[in-house]
Amino acid sequence: MKLRNRKFIILLLTLSIFGSILTGCTNNDAKPSEPLTKTNYLLGTQVSITLYDNQKDEIIDEAFQRISEIEAKMSINNESPSEITKLNEASGIQEVKLSEDTFFVLEKGKYYSQLSDGKFDITIGPLVKLWNIGTPEATIPDEKILSEKLDLVDYNKLTLNKEKSTAKLELSGMIVDLGGIAKGYAADEVAAILKKHGVKHAIINLGGNILAFGSNVNGNPWKIGIQDPYNTRNDYLGIVEVVDKSVVTSGIYERYFEKDGVRYHHILDPKTGYPADNGLAGVSIITDKSIDADGLSTSTFLLGVEKGLELIESLDNTEAIFVTTNKELYLSSGLKGNFTLVNKEYKIMN
Repeated sequence: MKLRNRKFIILLLTLSIFGSILTGCTNNDAKPSEPLTKTNYLLGTQVSITLYDNQKDEIIDEAFQRISEIEAKMSINNESPSEITKLNEASGIQEVKLSEDTFFVLEKGKYYSQLSDGKFDITIGPLVKLWNIGTPEATIPDEKILSEKLDLVDYNKLTLNKEKSTAKLELSGMIVDLGGIAKGYAADEVAAILKKHGVKHAIINLGGNILAFGSNVNGNPWKIGIQDPYNTRNDYLGIVEVVDKSVVTSGIYERYFEKDGVRYHHILDPKTGYPADNGLAGVSIITDKSIDADGLSTSTFLLGVEKGLELIESLDNTEAIFVTTNKELYLSSGLKGNFTLVNKEYKIMN
């Protein structure tokens, strides 16, 4: 699982990240309380948790410990083999017993693989390792090798046995990579810890997976800005207001490399083996659970505007903002009246 830092939190008035910006409390009657923020490097990314009430270090420390447990079970980049590493090593050989955490995330990953008709595929690991985008070894793969690796990407060949809590990859060389969904699960687990301790107002940021916990300290919605992907100053192109929602963005500007004047981004299409080229620059998902927002952001990006919007409209309590490479915006119906365009270079098309 290659989970790298995409965005980072700045408190109170702005949260400037690649995918979204938290404009925070803008009322003059804000309660005079200093928030407590702690950061850590977990799941291969910068993690920041900010408490605006019940500000106790031990609450955040417990949350970091929970994320560490998830990382130990699901990352494929640990020094010690994780459960997913063991699953990958046993590909084509035998099933592997999994913890409740890992089995749940695999189940969710396979669900979104099915929902997107394989556009999102958690067995994409062979392609991720072949391209190595986001590392110094990033390269355009040989066509013959790429074709061979494509044969190993098929979520249908990941067998899950819920009764025994086991999983098996049917073909030798298959690789599960939970980089597109595990951070969302971790954010939801942090939210559960905050709720247990009676926290009412908080921001959870796992490398750009934003979970706006509760309302802001005035009882009003948090204001989340959608980043302008073409502005290096991290200006936002529009604002949405959310309470108890996760906002997750996938975009072509997050990780990439350039070769002979061509930019190759990290969102690989499992059908072609190449970075998706469908006119989208980014998709932001707004929904209740961060694991769902995580899975849907990649799924809808790869589906494209038309099919992606169709999928979003079929789901309850789920909204999306599609940003095209020619600066057009497409909003799901539930965002009408809850999206303020601030950058007039962009145009809302629906």
